[in-house]
Amino acid sequence: MLNSLYEKAIAKRGFIQDFDSDNNIEAQLEYKWFDRVIKESSSDFIIAAGDGSFNKKKFLTVNFCAVGAESIIYDGEIKKIDDADIFDIAHVGFLDELLSNYMAVYELKCAIRAIEEYDVDYYMFDGSILGDLQNAFPRGAKLPAKIKENLDDSILNEFERRFKIQKYGLVFPSIIDSLKLTELPKNENSVEIEEFNLHMASIEKIILLKEILTHRKKIISISKTSSDNELFKWNIPDIAFLDKFSEKQGISKLEYRKVYEKAPFPYYDEIFRSITFTVFYVRLQDNKNVLKVELPYKASEKDVLDIVEKIKVLSVQGYPYLLNKAHNDVVITDKNIKELLKIAKIYETTNREVMSW
Repeated sequence: MLNSLYEKAIAKRGFIQDFDSDNNIEAQLEYKWFDRVIKESSSDFIIAAGDGSFNKKKFLTVNFCAVGAESIIYDGEIKKIDDADIFDIAHVGFLDELLSNYMAVYELKCAIRAIEEYDVDYYMFDGSILGDLQNAFPRGAKLPAKIKENLDDSILNEFERRFKIQKYGLVFPSIIDSLKLTELPKNENSVEIEEFNLHMASIEKIILLKEILTHRKKIISISKTSSDNELFKWNIPDIAFLDKFSEKQGISKLEYRKVYEKAPFPYYDEIFRSITFTVFYVRLQDNKNVLKVELPYKASEKDVLDIVEKIKVLSVQGYPYLLNKAHNDVVITDKNIKELLKIAKIYETTNREVMSW
């Protein structure tokens, strides 16, 4: 089989072409990208950053899963907040979506604690809060009608009440009893239970997004990758366009966007739809990667430059050091999963051991 693939590779040499650069690139960059030297802010401020991770091991009967998040605060010295847990989850087609929602809850809780307990001036997220809001609903499973009927304002109030008490982990498992659902499946590893958990976790995430956005003047979302092409309207991402056709430090034209969702949010719809996001691209150091930045409010050019100068203070090789450290600290590797299984004394065949016979 490999020989056939080698032959195909020879036959298709160069079939992935670099994009054409003969389309008057300078004219397309004009008024959309501005080379400028970005200075480092001399102001005093407290800044923090966070990231999350998950990984899993598939067994014959169940999945062993680990989820965690970390926030790093710098106020003259490094301080950390973290939260993590392990789960056994049934074999479901939406496992990654479920774990991603769990991870988001952990990330948001760490972020809220960092902002409120350490009086943080700026908090950097790895990713996109705008993207999270535009993909707020579970795609992998349907919410049973009987459960949906019970999700009302009283449940939101119960979530918010418990958030004040429970600063760590997932809240929704502790309020399941308050739903009084007579048709909730009893088998804890059933697909129906995991569908329910997926929707409850997404509700918890939406509530936490609402909570973190009460501090929106402190929030900075930063992405190294993005499929967004709204700035240049090419069939490649704007980040790829700028990486290819610019080299110097600089900032792009500012764009202002609203949350786009075809259906109304089940909760806090007016709050989310009232927010204007400021979206722009920046390169902090010559010949380094372009970053996409989102601010969950309408920022002026002066506001943006002030924030970018603050980000640059603790950046290394054109990327925020705290974000990079949080990612490296929190990533859960396959080796980590093996160590966790050994510590937890979990031994079960994956049915792949036979492959090594």
